This record gives sequence, C-alpha cells and structure tokens, in this order.
Amino acid sequence: MHQYLSLVSLLVDDYDQALAFYLGKLGFELVEDSPQGNKRWVVIRPRGAKESAILLAKASTALQQVQIGQQGAGRVWLFLQTDDFYRDYQRMQQTGVEFLEAPREEPYATVVVFQDLYGNKWDLLQKREL
Repeated sequence: MHQYLSLVSLLVDDYDQALAFYLGKLGFELVEDSPQGNKRWVVIRPRGAKESAILLAKASTALQQVQIGQQGAGRVWLFLQTDDFYRDYQRMQQTGVEFLEAPREEPYATVVVFQDLYGNKWDLLQKREL
C-alpha cells in the first residue's frame, strides 16, 4: 500500500490575495481553482512537487478568521524544501518575502525562517547530504 499526505489546508481571508503571494512571491504553481458554490477549491504547490499540495481554504466563520496566520501557534509549521537554497532565498528576497532571520547552517540543513502574508512561519531549507 502506498500512502502519502496529499493536501494541507491553509486558512486565508481572500483567495486572490493568497494566490498573488504564493504564486507571485514564492513561485508556486496553481493546480486547481474550481468554483464550489460560494467558495472555491484552490490548490497550489511548489513547482516540481508531485505528491503534496496546499488547499487554500477561505475562512468562513469568526473562529476561522481568528486562526488565519495562527495555525502553527507561532511556530514554524510549514517546510519548503529546495535543491538550491541560495537561488531560492535570493529570488524570494527580490520578490519581497519577509525573512525573520539570516540564513543559518545547521547539522541537518541550510535553513532560514520566513513568513507568508498572513504571518504563518515557514522554513526554507536545503537538507544536507548524509
């Protein structure tokens, strides 16, 4: 049996603003944008990703609105792995992505923390070859 995590739901307040950030600033690709009544089914993923993607979920209740940008409770909870850290770091800097620290060398990877337009914290990382 083959199992994998296919989608992670990320709360947003506006589909088009979210798409502008994730596609324009992070360089993700749009997988699907389909109407679903008064909502949309909007799926994005990093370019080249095959099995995992993000479902942009528009908050529809007051509780969900409060949770936008807080799904990780202030911690890094999304991890964007790359095969060329400095290429992607420099490209993201040029598009205006907000980094919360300088890149650092860890035993497991080159890593830097950035945040998306909602304040969700992400790691951009390139794992070390062991």
